[in-house]
Amino acid sequence: MAIDCLVLGAGQEVGKSCVVVSMNGKRIMFDCGMHMGYTDHHRYPDFSLISKSGDFDNALSCIIITHFHLDHIGALPYFTEVCGYNGPIYMTYPTKALAPIMLEDYRKVMVGRGEEQQFTNENIVNCMKKVTAVDLKQTLQVDNDLQIRAYYAGHVLGAAMFYARVGDASMVYTGDYNMTPDRHLGAAQIDRLQLDLLITESTYATTIRDSKYAREREFLKAVHKCVANGGKVLIPTFALGRAQELCILLEDYWERMNLKVPIYFSSGLTMQANLYYKVLINWTSQKVKDTYATRNAFDFKNVHNFNRSLLDAPGPCVLFATPGMISGGFSLEVFKHWAPSELNLITLPGYCVAGTVGHKLMSGKPRKIVLDKDTQIDVRCQIHQLSFSPHTDAKGIMDLVKFLSPKNVILVHGEKPNMVKLKGKIKSELGIQCYDPANTETISFPTTHFVKADATNTFIRSSLTPNFKFLKDELTEMSPVKVHDERVSEGILTMLPGQKVKIVHQDELLTIVGNDKAEVEFAYCFALNLCDLKNSLTTGDEVVGPDDNSLLGVLNAKLSNEVTEFDRQDCLGTLKVKSFRLAICKNDNCPHRTIDDGFMHTSETIFCCCNWSIVDKNLAWRVISVIKNMNSEC
Repeated sequence: MAIDCLVLGAGQEVGKSCVVVSMNGKRIMFDCGMHMGYTDHHRYPDFSLISKSGDFDNALSCIIITHFHLDHIGALPYFTEVCGYNGPIYMTYPTKALAPIMLEDYRKVMVGRGEEQQFTNENIVNCMKKVTAVDLKQTLQVDNDLQIRAYYAGHVLGAAMFYARVGDASMVYTGDYNMTPDRHLGAAQIDRLQLDLLITESTYATTIRDSKYAREREFLKAVHKCVANGGKVLIPTFALGRAQELCILLEDYWERMNLKVPIYFSSGLTMQANLYYKVLINWTSQKVKDTYATRNAFDFKNVHNFNRSLLDAPGPCVLFATPGMISGGFSLEVFKHWAPSELNLITLPGYCVAGTVGHKLMSGKPRKIVLDKDTQIDVRCQIHQLSFSPHTDAKGIMDLVKFLSPKNVILVHGEKPNMVKLKGKIKSELGIQCYDPANTETISFPTTHFVKADATNTFIRSSLTPNFKFLKDELTEMSPVKVHDERVSEGILTMLPGQKVKIVHQDELLTIVGNDKAEVEFAYCFALNLCDLKNSLTTGDEVVGPDDNSLLGVLNAKLSNEVTEFDRQDCLGTLKVKSFRLAICKNDNCPHRTIDDGFMHTSETIFCCCNWSIVDKNLAWRVISVIKNMNSEC
């Protein structure tokens, strides 16, 4: 069994999130986004890698959308209505409610820029009819094998991490999330799960944020200083999420400072979004829910709709304009008008992808911004960059990975240099395999296979029966007696034809096999490096080519010094300690061999195959421990 992860978007970049995971015969597409920095074929994921024939219904078991941001859902109407996918789609109730607003707003921006329309309003409506809404922690059975569950992710209203399970294989895809609460949303929450794979965003892979209150004070100070000097403040932001967070902050500050400077929204989009926030109050932060009975946090007294006639009007103001990265639309139009004045301020509260005006402003203060061969903008205004992004920082990512402790981690939705650093940190500090694939790359790894087993009543009773051993230090008569509970917790796993797998007590084995006497043997095959053995085989400056007998001779000498019960080296190419036998294993498919992920296998690795009776189990593991310690001595 294996998990295959095909990254179609957000691989070593931020934008067009889209990951296709194949797990035990099921294929799930997580997110279906677009890239805000492109207008050509790079805008959408390469869907042909899912199915060359275009039969996406049979190629995919379902699509899961984590939240309504365009870099996670922007390509969905195109994929369903133009490419022809008609299979199941899942997202939370708020995402289903708000996604059509975001998609339609983007469609209008495309038309306004004179671009080729990728999908129509009718496409959006028909696409959303195919969506099944899910609630938090609702376990949904997609089919007989595939099970999914949503967890609160913070980030924006309705954002969710998704857990998926097929048979014994399970994984979590985080989408975008925030591990700390803000003024209008809570922190991400998830159960402790046993996972083969965690796919996590890594937007701020190396950033450790300072105090939230320090960031808020810095933001308010910059805005207040600008309007006090008669300037205009442009805050490019998405209509859903950061706009509400910053409006709550400014509304409170305006009330405390008794400011009369107008605050505007650029369109009815954000006002419409605020209505959804009022309806979906249960998805907000605990503080917002607690105060809802007396005051709705999204009733902004000082915020008004913006009229285009005010664009060049004199006097100070604060304007929220979309889109957030100044990639086009009204925020770009306002930027053209206000950027040439030194009195004005552009404050960028979130992440901006490469290729957008916002990214150019954040990369250093440019004197000019070239939009095309016919348009360039003089930039004399103040530029203020502040991290009000709803993404978690590096500490939050590490906390989540440590909490879930999956077998494997894949990083997406981040910049390559920072992802490489975070990948190294996860490997070194947490000891978890981590990958940072590029777009169109596939990562594969095996999954866990669990076997459900019954236990006999005799085994259960023996495990519950106390087996106390009282120990006392003979050198000190007054020392307290130490009590050890050595109750039986070991059984024998039996697999009989036509019967369920069962754990039995060792005394029951005779009845099962139908004999008066039976001897239980254990077997174990493990890896050993030759480096320490070669030191013992060195003659002068040359190393004798070791054969099995010479290797066993070195082990023989080692065991003679360390294990008092050691008998002798058997002439048949084995070592013997009571019932314990050890031989050099030549079988590459040895059924008793274990794979230790922490062991470094090289061309000088040999395998030792052992077997012993149950009566000598403690002795056997002591001998194996002595031999294995030879590796650590290297």
